[in-house]
Parts: sequence; C-alpha cells; structure tokens
Amino acid sequence: MNKIHSVCVYSASSTQIDPVYFEAAQELGRLLAKEEIRLVNGAGSIGLMRSVADAVLSAGGAVTGVIPNFMVEQGWHHTGLTELIKVDSMHERKQLMADLSDAVIALPGGCGTLEELLEIITWKQLGLYLNPIVILNINGFYDPLLTMLQKAIEERFMRSRHGEIWTVVNTPQMALEKIHSVPVWDSSIRKFAAI
Repeated sequence: MNKIHSVCVYSASSTQIDPVYFEAAQELGRLLAKEEIRLVNGAGSIGLMRSVADAVLSAGGAVTGVIPNFMVEQGWHHTGLTELIKVDSMHERKQLMADLSDAVIALPGGCGTLEELLEIITWKQLGLYLNPIVILNINGFYDPLLTMLQKAIEERFMRSRHGEIWTVVNTPQMALEKIHSVPVWDSSIRKFAAI
C-alpha cells in the first residue's frame, strides 16, 4: 500500500460545465482532506480547480497551488490556499506540481487538463514520473481519449505494457483507493519506452 502525502489534481477552470463535475470535485476534495492528503493543483480561482481546493480547505485539509506569474498578474489565482507558489512558466508549473506529488488524479477538463494528463503519462512512459496516475472518468468524459489511447496500443504506437501507466475509475472514492493500491514503478520501465 502506497503512503500518499500529496496528490496533484488536474482539472477544468471552466464555470459553465454540468454540476455533476463540480459534485465530483467537491467529493474528491473532502476525501483528500479526510485522509490528510495535501492537494497540489494549478491554483486557479474558478471552475473545478477552485471547487476541489475549497472542498479540501473547508474540510480542514491543506492545498498547495502552483501558478505562473503572468496568471497572478491577471488575478486568476486562488487567494485562500494554504500555500501559493509562483513560478516563471507553464513548464515550471507542471514540473513542480509533479515533483510535489505522490500521485496524480485527472478530473475532466479542457485542453490544459488533457495536455497535463498526456504529458504526465508520457513522463511515466519514459520513467520520469513513477507514481500512480488515475483518470477520474466522471460521466464517461474520458471515453474518447481512452479509445484513442487503446487505438495507439492496438496499432503499436505504444506497447501493451503502456496501458498500465494509467488507471481508470468512475468515482472519487475509487480514485482514492487506487492511488494507494496501484504499484509505484521504478525507472527500469525506461527499457519499455521504445517499441
């Protein structure tokens, strides 16, 4: 069983989405706080990013937000987090969020969330990130992406072993269970990076 101290959560900044996604984000936040797991996220002040952070904070948990200076200058940052870390670039933001986390959970989101998720999957494929990656597939949101990833495996753009990089669940409770139970990899996975 993995000892998880902090989880990086990727998620949407949109405010115009179905309430089912906000409910999932809030439940995930409550569960993280209950297990005394620190949330690491992008420090956004709206959308699912804010929802999950506010739920953690309301339940007595801790949140570290990582955000580029240009977003702070726009006033896009959550001002009530336990810790706010300002960085110079989006690349530095993503690297630090990964470095601070013992696992990743991806809630639904747009291009930014998809890009973060695919990058961390790539890093794990290359042995650069070894911790659990859980896709929280609320309302079947990620079904098209999962189909695409499976197609990449079937057509040998990826190895079948690479399908073990991520785990798919449908509820926040299952996401918490999986971050504890999915084995942490070791860097020997690099030998499987090339086809």
